[in-house]
Amino acid sequence: MNTLQQRVKRGLPAIVVVLTAATACSSPALAQSPPTIFQASLQETQPTTDISTEELQSILANGTVPVLDVRSRLEYAIAHIPGAINIPEQEVAQIVQQYPPESALILTCNGPFCGKSRRTAEQLGVLGYSSVRRYQLGIPVWRALGNTVQTDVAGLLYIYRGDRTAVFVDARTPAEFNSRTVRCAVNIQAGEATAANDDGRLPNWDKGARVVVFANSLADARKVAAEIAKKAYWNSSYFGGPLSELKENHLLTRDSGDVDRRCPGPG
Repeated sequence: MNTLQQRVKRGLPAIVVVLTAATACSSPALAQSPPTIFQASLQETQPTTDISTEELQSILANGTVPVLDVRSRLEYAIAHIPGAINIPEQEVAQIVQQYPPESALILTCNGPFCGKSRRTAEQLGVLGYSSVRRYQLGIPVWRALGNTVQTDVAGLLYIYRGDRTAVFVDARTPAEFNSRTVRCAVNIQAGEATAANDDGRLPNWDKGARVVVFANSLADARKVAAEIAKKAYWNSSYFGGPLSELKENHLLTRDSGDVDRRCPGPG
């Protein structure tokens, strides 16, 4: 064996040790990599555990655990996480009536500074509920992360009558839109969110404006609302009821009769 081979042979154990040590040092770092924004939670010191947005998305998709929105009826009607059930915090007795103490429950409300889900969790804890968790990030963070929300008819009427900057999006065909629609509505179909953001159908001067989408079906409305949300319109939602509810409330016409409603615009 020549001198070079001897040196390499003697050096191999050291090389192996160095590589092993490097691997050992890097593995914990990889295992402890910070969570993504979807995996983060508020991590409050509370008797109940916070869950992340990713966990809530999975729970809603599976439908395995009831998600209770403990805000007021009107707040819920204006905008709520699809699949969440509204039982206001003042109505804990209704929760007790519907769900036994061994039930797993998720509570949510108006985000990190909302105390409604905390107070409800504390009340349920006193009553023996031990499997209650909270999505304390709440609806503001849910929306900020590009998730759309649902608006019920009471909420739509509240927005229509009180928010003159709101934009109503008719996601039906142009022919249906031209036949009759909500006063001041714009026609945006699936796949048109980018174009609508650029051509002024969506108020790109005010990304916080309320945008409410309606269509022939809930699935169509939700699809367009989700696309609009991904264009940074965090205050967008879709109407979760049938079009007949708009007709019954005299909104789905060529002229709704609400002549004082101003169409929103940059001026």
